[in-house]
Amino acid sequence: MKSTRTATVHRKTRETDIYVSVNLDGNGTAEIETGIGFFDHMLDALSRHSGIDLVVKAKGDLEIDCHHTVEDVGIVLGMALKKALADKKSIIRFGFAYCPLDEALARSVIDISGRAYFIYNCDIEFSLIGQFPGELWQEFLRAFTTHAALNLHVHLIYGTNQHHIIEAMAKAIALALKQAIRINPGQSEVPSTKGVLE
Repeated sequence: MKSTRTATVHRKTRETDIYVSVNLDGNGTAEIETGIGFFDHMLDALSRHSGIDLVVKAKGDLEIDCHHTVEDVGIVLGMALKKALADKKSIIRFGFAYCPLDEALARSVIDISGRAYFIYNCDIEFSLIGQFPGELWQEFLRAFTTHAALNLHVHLIYGTNQHHIIEAMAKAIALALKQAIRINPGQSEVPSTKGVLE
């Protein structure tokens, strides 16, 4: 049966031109083109480990820096996820995961609550990872959380290698998201005492 939990969003500004397509009931295939190699790698990890099929085509003012592109991809990805979830009927809603990568260990907890709230507990002072400024990972997640209307808590428990740290966080978020968007076959209503998640 073809998934109906799909969405596409195209957003164009003076700084970026971004197209995102998601299929929440996919198998984690990704087509990612942002012009930022490490960021592409993290988006691919989000897709693969969440099981969400993801297409991201982004053109941005990289001659200035990566900030606009990274943040705006977060905005558009969040919009697409929210659109694909629609009324959120029958979803599990909550998800959590720990993920290690060598010496790094990260935890992520998600509530698809309809209320955006973002906690980022990571005290590492980042530098460049390839051409990706590590501090932009937080900006991406904040933009994604806001526009997806998620409650997202991300905690770096420990780690030293910056690549490993961000990738552990990406995979923990993906695994938590995979749980939260899953359909509960025994539930036909919105998983909230209010009857809505918005």
